[in-house]
Amino acid sequence: MAINITPVTNHRGRENGLIIYPVYSRRSEGLSIGINLFPDKKSCAFGCPYCEIFPFSPNSGFSVSRMEDDLRGVITGALEKDGQIKDICFSGNGEPTLSPSFKEALKSTETIRSRLAPLARIVIITNGTGLLQPDVFSLLTESAADINTDIWLKLDAGTSEWYQKINRSLIPFNKLIEKIKTFASRAPFTIQTMLCAVNGETAPPEDVSGWEALVCELAANNVRKVQLYGKARAAPEDPLTSELPEKYLEDRAQSLRARFTGKGITTPVEIYI
Repeated sequence: MAINITPVTNHRGRENGLIIYPVYSRRSEGLSIGINLFPDKKSCAFGCPYCEIFPFSPNSGFSVSRMEDDLRGVITGALEKDGQIKDICFSGNGEPTLSPSFKEALKSTETIRSRLAPLARIVIITNGTGLLQPDVFSLLTESAADINTDIWLKLDAGTSEWYQKINRSLIPFNKLIEKIKTFASRAPFTIQTMLCAVNGETAPPEDVSGWEALVCELAANNVRKVQLYGKARAAPEDPLTSELPEKYLEDRAQSLRARFTGKGITTPVEIYI
């Protein structure tokens, strides 16, 4: 089977049944090899209105053996073409930790990475809902202890009200946050926050304040960095969500940095437009 090593545009290639898809990532700052555990469906505990996954017709399911074959092929081709891979990233059509194959796929990827792309990191992009499952909590805690692995954990809101607008989940906000706090006491991770308008409105002042307080509390433990990123891809529900001016992101970053400084926190805060 031929392996496409041309980076996909706007991650849409994964909706054509791809398990492995290379992409130039703004947050990885280079070539990222994506792993999609849901090539045949979308699976997520969130219903974020900014989500860029469009309805699609699946043409294949997931298997670890196929993932391994495709991953080896894409890594080899990408290294020949680009010379460097920044990371191998679990993302795809939903929340990767919800897949019953996640543990096996992660362990297999760790082995392939160490043999073929030892300079690349493994990144796990998660909304944190998997932490509510004890086995996933333990697996992510163990994985985060590896210097070659980074957990990018979503934190879009500081209040339950904005959480329901921007993440739209049946999982109670406070229940999820308490589990994230427990995780922060045991493992390092990166906070990722989407900043966009919902129905033309930005997060209200009370949410911004609550989010900053929460990030400060988490950063006092094991937060490696904070990533603020804006909406950059089309979504099925557009124009329900829309991108915000670069100045808004810069102002939010600067406000958080000021809070960090006041508390003696040195965690980097980065923005991605």
